[in-house]
Order: sequence, then C-alpha cells, then structure tokens
Amino acid sequence: MSFARTLRPPVRRAVEADAEGWIEGYACLFDRVDLGRDSIAPGAFARSLETRGAAGVRLLYQHDPAEPIGVWTDIAEDEHGLFVRGRLALDVRRGREVMNLARVGALDGLSIGFKAAAARTDPRSRVRRIARIDLWEVSVVTFPMQPQARFALAMPAAFPASRPAGAVRLQP
Repeated sequence: MSFARTLRPPVRRAVEADAEGWIEGYACLFDRVDLGRDSIAPGAFARSLETRGAAGVRLLYQHDPAEPIGVWTDIAEDEHGLFVRGRLALDVRRGREVMNLARVGALDGLSIGFKAAAARTDPRSRVRRIARIDLWEVSVVTFPMQPQARFALAMPAAFPASRPAGAVRLQP
C-alpha cells in the first residue's frame, strides 16, 4: 500500500490570540497552477483592491454568501501572493466554530471568490493565466482550490507596524 504525501509550507499557529479571533495567511500564491488549472499573475488584484478595498471583500465560510464570519482588515499583494489578515466575528456561531476548528488544526484553507477580468488560456497546457481579477470574497474553506492557500490564528501583538506596499487597511 502506498500513501500520497502533500508537502505544505509550515503554518505558524499562535493560539494565544484565540480570544480575539485574528487570522492571517495567503489567500492566493502567484504563478501556481491550482486544481482548476488557473494561475494568477502578480499584480492581478491591484485594481480590484484599489477600487473595492478591504471593506468590500467579504470574509465568508465555504463561499456561502449567507455565512459571513468576520471582516478582512488587511489585504495586500506582496512578492508571494495575496496576503490577508482579518478578525473572526466571535459573537457569530460559525465564527466561533471556525476559530475552534483552526485551533485544533482541522480547518486552515483559504479560497478566493472572483471574476476573471483579464485572462488567457494556453492552448497547449490548458492553463488559464489570469492577469486581472475582480475580487469579491475570501473564504475559509476545508479544501482550497490552491492547496497552498492557508491561514493560521494570529497574535495582534506580532503584527508589523508597517504593511507591505499597496496594503489596504480597514480600521477594526
């Protein structure tokens, strides 16, 4: 019998901040082909973040628009991908469930809901290269389309004083 092993970058788990419900991670990593054969180019989110801002991007559970579970406070592109930081709404049942599942390591996926505003499919590889995205939401999910898109519980005291260039900041 053989077992497949998936290697993922290490995810920092900081359970000390559980009471506050902060999460952070990468909702998308650039230039990686996801399970749907999409690859997102660096800079693809810039226009959407400029017009919509963090306040216009919803934090949902499993892409369900009827299940908002918090707010994104920081969304920024950096050299790796789309970094997000947000706060779970712990007065909402599903927000508490997500925090508890994240605490024990049962839930750590992120996935984006978007419309491709500019894309081209390579006829040979059949990979769709997305150059511009209209970002609607970032969801906490069980199975992310991009397996490397993960989040962890975060400690507010460890947040950097400066943010990546182009970061969109929403006051909590």
